[in-house]
Amino acid sequence: MHEQMREHSTVLDELSWKADAGYLIGRLLPFLVIALSVVADSLTSDREPFDRVLFAAPALAAVTWGSRVTAGVGLLSMATSAGLAARRAEDVPGVLINETVLLAVTVAAVWSSRLRQNRELELRQMHSVAEAAQSALQRPMPSHLGSVDLHLLYEASAAGAHVGGDFYKALEARGAVRIMLGDVQGKGLGALETASILLGSFRESAYTAPDLPAVAERLEFSMARYVERTQDSDVASRFATVLLAEIPDDEPVVRLVSCGHPAPIVQHQGVLETADLPSPSPPVNLFGRQGDLFGLGDADFDVQQLPFEPGDRLLMFTDGVSETRDDTGTFYPLEERMRAWIGEPADRMTTLLREDLVRHSGRGFDDDIAAVLVVRR
Repeated sequence: MHEQMREHSTVLDELSWKADAGYLIGRLLPFLVIALSVVADSLTSDREPFDRVLFAAPALAAVTWGSRVTAGVGLLSMATSAGLAARRAEDVPGVLINETVLLAVTVAAVWSSRLRQNRELELRQMHSVAEAAQSALQRPMPSHLGSVDLHLLYEASAAGAHVGGDFYKALEARGAVRIMLGDVQGKGLGALETASILLGSFRESAYTAPDLPAVAERLEFSMARYVERTQDSDVASRFATVLLAEIPDDEPVVRLVSCGHPAPIVQHQGVLETADLPSPSPPVNLFGRQGDLFGLGDADFDVQQLPFEPGDRLLMFTDGVSETRDDTGTFYPLEERMRAWIGEPADRMTTLLREDLVRHSGRGFDDDIAAVLVVRR
């Protein structure tokens, strides 16, 4: 996770440098236009005036400068235009018309700059609220918990978002580490709302439920109760696949319950294979209220127990990882890659996975991706 954070920081620094460079050029452009107008007008004949170019200076200033500086650029343009007209000994009426037009452009530019500043302030406030909401919904996963190390890969497909329809949580409770990884159907605010319900339910039930089937039942119950209270909510029509894992502190095993979620990849004593989950349960809220009517809502949650000894690894992932496609439509060969990286340090695995997913897709991520590598110490 730390490697991923450092990588994200490097990418953000590069993007920030490019943005800063473009912003600096934008701020210099109004003054560059004024200077070039003076030079060009001085080097050419009087019949080829360049003071008309000065109209662009206050308009360009409104893009990056505040209203006061924009007004100053406009006044400087008017003074420059008057000076160039005096050098060419232009008629007073022509000068007055030119100055009037420049004044009108300056007023419009100042007004535009003020509107832009107000809009930017609103966007900053909205961004701060969104950041706080996303941080409260999905907090970073701890690197160490109980007897395991945890390494997270998480990417939201929505531009500028930190949280998407994929969600995760790991807690230490009842002498074990309990982990949930899930994927909500669809995207947008409805997916975030569904993820928040399931995360809240897991935070509560993981500490009190006696086993993983009881946790899964609480998840289903929480969704049903929320849908019943808010029948018009977008959540009513959404389901979520969920994978639950439990690693006891005093037993070399891992227990798994799948609610329609892709089976994880397990590396045990140097042998890597996809876990066999013969009886996965339906996704959470798949049948909704109709399930209660037809008896489909009472799912059995089968527990699959696998050996999980010190040094073993468990990769939990969402379908955004396994279903990443290249230009030919070929799915990402996750198990093949994990087998090739079997000797790599655990703290490099998520970085390798992210880089390889980007190479495979060639265009970034079309879906949210989440993967949790669990290593027994």
